[in-house]
Amino acid sequence: MSAGRAADALCFFVNGRKVTEERPDPETTLLSFLRDNMRLTGTKYGCGGGGCGACTVMVSRYQPATKTILHQAVNACLLPLCQLQGVAVTTVEGVGSTKTRIHPVQERIAKAHGSQCGFCTPGMVMSMYALLRNKPQPNMDDITEALAGNLCRCTGYRPIVDGCRTFCQEVNCCQANGDGPCCADKPQHDAPQLFDQDDFLPLDPTQELIFPPELILMAEAGSQGTRTFRGERMTWVSPASLEDLLQLKTRHPQAPLLMGNTNTGPDIKFKGVVHPLIISPSRVKELFEVTQTPQGVWVGAGSSLSAVKSVLEKLVAQFSSEKTELFRALIQQLRNLGSQQIRNVATLGGNIASAYPNSDLNPILAAGNCKLSIISANAGRRELPLNQDFFIGFRKTILKPEEIIVSVFIPLSRKGEVVRAFRQAPRKESALATVTCGMRVFFGEGSRLVQELSVYYGGVGPATVSAAKTCTALVGRPWDDETLSRACDVLLEELTLPPSAPGGKVEFRRSLTLSLFFKFHLEVVRSLRDLGVVGAEPVDQVCSALTPLPRQVEAGLQDFQSVSESQSAQDPVGRPVMHRSALSQATGEAVYCDDLPRTEGELFLALVTSTRPHAKITALDVSEALQLPGVVDVVTSKDIPGKKVRRSFGYEEELLAEEEVSCVGQMVCAVLADTKAHAKRGAAAVRISYQDLPDPVLTIEEAVERSSFFEPRRLLERGNVTEAFSAVDHVYEGRIHLGGQEHFYMETQSMLVVPVGEESELRLYVSCQWPTLTQEAVAETLAIPSNRVSCHVKRVGGAFGGKVTKTTIIACITAVAAWKTERAVRCVLERGEDMLITGARHPVLATYKVGFMDDGRIVAADIQYYTNAGNTVDESILVIEKILLHMDNTYDIPHLRGRAAACRTNLPSNTAFRGFGVPQSLMVLENMVNDVAMVLGRPAHEIREVNMYRGPSLTHYKMEFDPENLLRCWDECKAKAELSARRRAVAQFNQQSRWKKRGLSVIPIKYGIAFGEGFLNQAAALVHIYKDGSVLVSHAGVEMGQGLHTKIQQVASRELRIPSSKIYISETSTSTVPNTCPSAASFGTDANGMAVKNACETLYKRLEPIRKQNPKGSWESWIMAAFFEKISLSATGFHRGPDLGMDWDKMEGRPYHYFTYGVCCSEVELDCLTGDCRTVRTDIVVDIGRSINPSVDIGQIEGAFLQGLGLFSLEELTFSPSGFLCALGPSQYHIPAVCDVPLRLNVHLLPDSHNPHAIYSSKGIGEPVLFLGSSVFFAIKDAVAAARADSGLVGPFPLDSPATPERACLSCATPFTQKIPAGKPGSLKPRAVNI
Repeated sequence: MSAGRAADALCFFVNGRKVTEERPDPETTLLSFLRDNMRLTGTKYGCGGGGCGACTVMVSRYQPATKTILHQAVNACLLPLCQLQGVAVTTVEGVGSTKTRIHPVQERIAKAHGSQCGFCTPGMVMSMYALLRNKPQPNMDDITEALAGNLCRCTGYRPIVDGCRTFCQEVNCCQANGDGPCCADKPQHDAPQLFDQDDFLPLDPTQELIFPPELILMAEAGSQGTRTFRGERMTWVSPASLEDLLQLKTRHPQAPLLMGNTNTGPDIKFKGVVHPLIISPSRVKELFEVTQTPQGVWVGAGSSLSAVKSVLEKLVAQFSSEKTELFRALIQQLRNLGSQQIRNVATLGGNIASAYPNSDLNPILAAGNCKLSIISANAGRRELPLNQDFFIGFRKTILKPEEIIVSVFIPLSRKGEVVRAFRQAPRKESALATVTCGMRVFFGEGSRLVQELSVYYGGVGPATVSAAKTCTALVGRPWDDETLSRACDVLLEELTLPPSAPGGKVEFRRSLTLSLFFKFHLEVVRSLRDLGVVGAEPVDQVCSALTPLPRQVEAGLQDFQSVSESQSAQDPVGRPVMHRSALSQATGEAVYCDDLPRTEGELFLALVTSTRPHAKITALDVSEALQLPGVVDVVTSKDIPGKKVRRSFGYEEELLAEEEVSCVGQMVCAVLADTKAHAKRGAAAVRISYQDLPDPVLTIEEAVERSSFFEPRRLLERGNVTEAFSAVDHVYEGRIHLGGQEHFYMETQSMLVVPVGEESELRLYVSCQWPTLTQEAVAETLAIPSNRVSCHVKRVGGAFGGKVTKTTIIACITAVAAWKTERAVRCVLERGEDMLITGARHPVLATYKVGFMDDGRIVAADIQYYTNAGNTVDESILVIEKILLHMDNTYDIPHLRGRAAACRTNLPSNTAFRGFGVPQSLMVLENMVNDVAMVLGRPAHEIREVNMYRGPSLTHYKMEFDPENLLRCWDECKAKAELSARRRAVAQFNQQSRWKKRGLSVIPIKYGIAFGEGFLNQAAALVHIYKDGSVLVSHAGVEMGQGLHTKIQQVASRELRIPSSKIYISETSTSTVPNTCPSAASFGTDANGMAVKNACETLYKRLEPIRKQNPKGSWESWIMAAFFEKISLSATGFHRGPDLGMDWDKMEGRPYHYFTYGVCCSEVELDCLTGDCRTVRTDIVVDIGRSINPSVDIGQIEGAFLQGLGLFSLEELTFSPSGFLCALGPSQYHIPAVCDVPLRLNVHLLPDSHNPHAIYSSKGIGEPVLFLGSSVFFAIKDAVAAARADSGLVGPFPLDSPATPERACLSCATPFTQKIPAGKPGSLKPRAVNI
């Protein structure tokens, strides 16, 4: 039992294979063990904190008590290796393989086009696989719950859900609402489909891996005494009995108890906490016992939250509803607490003891009169009420260090008792709550006088808070509106938060305390009405506040044009071809940068970054770091043999800061060690001394005030704006602030630099969008020729513009490390490091003045854009240029002036992001148009329509174009979305609903395609035909999930007249295709497709004599004959690209090759009391010419739309007043999840469209649709306007982006938000700054 005994061995199974680990380190997670020790790299690192699901695996345990096997999806990044004794682990490799047999889950996600970059796909597969092992015929609720903890940045989730939907045996489909055709039936017409589910393999549960019999015998044999595992810094002790546990806790009272590792693990990983001893009581059976009594149920504190939910659901079915009020309230909270992966391991006792101030469970447990059974070796067992006295501070309780929670008592409810729980979170699922509450009231029989009242809140103080004064004030009063009013007054007085309170959002959180109590009030009224104690409350009051937002996911429509009947069946162009790597990605076989095997002597690099926003470096002390185990060296600026800076627009950016830092997160040096863990510890030991410089600039307003700009600033104007303002009917001035957006590509910045060993040659394996830039930068940094540096990119796990400039700088630092040590060096950023260092989308502050006529025609507009560029220029000048070039969007405004400036601030430099300034530009313009509509009291879509370009037109920079297809998209979207009928339905809904409002918006886009810098539009290719007839294609583009390689394969197939199966694309390499341009600007297929087409045409023409000699011969026979005829079977291809450019002095030019058009209509339902919102339906019509691959293009449209939805309604980057990024992972930064997908998403590709400017009449589509996510923002604003009208507020109102629940709720101006006193400006320093 002693912690000092010899270490034990660990025994478990992985994919049916027995693993015995003699010396497991307690700090090793299952994820690192799988990847580093077992080379099972299908399980991915995405965040390290259990927030993204990329590392999901299935853990199976035998339960001797029930003789059943429990299969659970878990996050491998949180699961300690030492926790795996007697467990069977299944990874994506163990589910299926392309080499043997793929599993139906893998097949369906792949063939339903649910894998783009593919980095998240193994996690998706494993979540769904675990569900099917437990429930082979799930319903849609099961599927959405299983996928709720898995994030995807590429697909928009719809194809993933559709692939998983094929396992459903739904009873309640669309036929439940009528006699129409079933959504599962095939269409009656011959419309083409993206996939045919009849081709899928059937699910056969008998073919799954069996649970190892050896583990069953081990479990039946029972505990084998205390187990001890020793690591480098920590010791893990797992006692087998409660007595042993108590003795351990007495001797080591400060040692944490670790069960699910959802609390201790993140503290160790992200906060650097070191526990010399960890106690794991996972084998102490008393902690898992469930005991029913006549008064309620005792649930073991070690029970997982999933197990607690299961227990409560069984009890709800067993007892009458009046006895299960508390059970049902707890179940409701448990459904939204974390993800399925988290709930499967997090424990009830851990949730209580960790005492987080925004806990979902503690408020309802306290309000429900629950109690704890506590035990210690010295004091024995005692019962403790879970009430306001239990929580004494931030993450502190009255428990003594040696005490252990054994079980939790959850009582049955009494007749006349109403218990409810509520929560509000930034995202509907898998997000930590902003405010939670538990409320319980008790009435005597037949009475509405309050006898007992218990109200607890989370998220409004340093601990769970009891509204004791409010409860006292209400006891003895009748439950009515007067009591509600009194409750609100006392709550406001009792629950106060200073403006600088941790967590921010003070006004919102205070308003939630009132609105959630109001919801409870209505719940109680409804219960009293059902008991006949009170009369009927107005139906609207109750229904609109208490009816949940809709959540039933419907099958959407993907509408595209089929290929001509005359097209060869072998020709894949125009067909919905599966992503060429989808099956490899779904089986975990696809290789990403960090999946490359370790080489002998390889080192890991960890960056050391600045902790000050603006300061001089006075000293850099690395001595302590160099003394740590495993640390080999430290790289500083002095080690760089060549150029120490990168130049852009006349500005310099240091690779490693030497004398001064200008933002938090600026790279100062790098530590090299034999392992990632050692490198991280070494980096933490580096000591940097600073001398702070005065007045750092963080916000746009501060930069404008101090004239802190990157030059040049830009101006674009047509007409005479000043004169035009004097001749209009109305002039309106407004402003809007748009927040930034983190790229959150699933694969963080990753690279491996390998010295070849002779003549200064280096090989770089980098996850980047521009291999040539990386190659050139490394060559300049090392002062060697570019021909000594080869850059290789197999695939990129998402990029979105974020893997160009900063990737290049980090690659240069890694190359210096490899150069200095003459060893291979790997650098893979942690999620938090990545978010801190690499920058984001540019925040924008814009002001505008608009002149318009009574009929809605906009005559003049003057717009000033300011972007927050950060501490270096990066690509910010190009971003402000693109902002001005798109500021007209689809509107012919005769007098238009735009000015743009990139503000120089002391924040990490912002950079390119999908859309490259266009989403910000158009958001400002469309907000202005919206204001015009509100001033005139007309629907916004009418103002948009009356101002659209018509007939052959000139942009404001004098580029000719024809808007015919734009107008076709507009008309078709209105028709497909049934705009007129739905506007009437929305108006009727809003008239009948006080607390829920619906909003509708239609938004168009005109997006310029290609690089404005003409030289970037070129591309090259290299095509080899081997003697067996197989073809290897190399080109300049990078596969990032956008399906570029798939489309290129289709191009080569058409041009060579051979099946795609004969064509292979291995990687993008500067050794095969030199001088590449970036894969960006939605121009990848246009440029590289033409280059490959050119090479294939050359080869096919060379084969012409052979084909004429043997016209009936096979492809293979022609190739062999050509070889014997000494005909070259290798060819380069080149595409010069269009000569584009812009003359900023003349304010005219042709910066784009053509325009992609699109229109989107979105409808939302908003809860005015909480700001929660659901996108009910979205219809998108896009003109992409003739699609080369409809499945890829529709996937790009849906993924871009959801990324835009995140930008404009969900994702929020917050910085502290000291310039530190507060959101460093998915637990603080929320990208859209499955719960954010429109309940019905319809995508229509405009038919009969042609584009003479691009390959096969197609159009670029990667970026344009992102802005159409703003249709959700404007639909929210429409719903908010309806809510404001109920409060007597009409006309334009400010709503900054993103329209988060906080902003939406406060803008609704309900009676509850209006009760909150506004803080005095400048009274206290805020927790976050609006950058």
